[in-house]
Amino acid sequence: MKMSGKRIIITGAASGIGLELAKTFASEGAAVAMLDINGDEVNSRASDLCRDGLSARAYEVDITDRGSVETAAENAIKDMGCPDVWINCAGISRVVPFLECTDEIWDATISVNLRGTFLCCQTAVRLMQGRGGAIINMASQSAKRGNTHYQAYCASKFGIIGFTQSLALEFAQEGIRVNAICPGVVETPMWDQQIKDYAKKQGLSEEEVMPYFRGKIPMGRLCSYDDISKLALFLASDDSSYITGQSINLSGGVIME
Repeated sequence: MKMSGKRIIITGAASGIGLELAKTFASEGAAVAMLDINGDEVNSRASDLCRDGLSARAYEVDITDRGSVETAAENAIKDMGCPDVWINCAGISRVVPFLECTDEIWDATISVNLRGTFLCCQTAVRLMQGRGGAIINMASQSAKRGNTHYQAYCASKFGIIGFTQSLALEFAQEGIRVNAICPGVVETPMWDQQIKDYAKKQGLSEEEVMPYFRGKIPMGRLCSYDDISKLALFLASDDSSYITGQSINLSGGVIME
């Protein structure tokens, strides 16, 4: 029960990585505030955790809107107290050739992935000042190495690394640690939505895409939810008390820089 007594806020917690982190942290004894734009879905997932005897509450939020983020945080504080850890998992992605990338795709990707992380971190830092805490931003292996048909996503995730380093430097002496996780390919609902476009990009069938990825990974398998959860637990705990400003690769050897 490494997180016993801790209070955690997780965005993008209705599905995918965010949901798995909510399950992991709640299972480790934390009180978890689950934030997501899909209010019905995140309420349902929080109810599932509560039925298992875990501590979880759901809050509908649009992370691109400052007022929405601040209101969700205020409500979470009323219910469980100020957060010790804030994890930014909410994000979107599109696989599209550069010359077909519309203003709408670009703006939405930057808004959710980068502006959303900015707004959430600003709220988190204000809540942690005078107390200390840990912030974990979800980046990507695409934050370390660019890829074709992925320009908006790469730009947003590269931005998260620089942003993470800047925050870590500014607030280190206040006891606020800020790190990022850079996963490789994870089979999430987000990937389910874009696998057809990636197959088209590579000239593959949809069934060939994941075996194609596995074949490129030195360790021979995709990144799992468990891989991410274990690293997030480490970065959130006192075991990593001397680590800040890092963007940690979790790609099975694909990225080594």
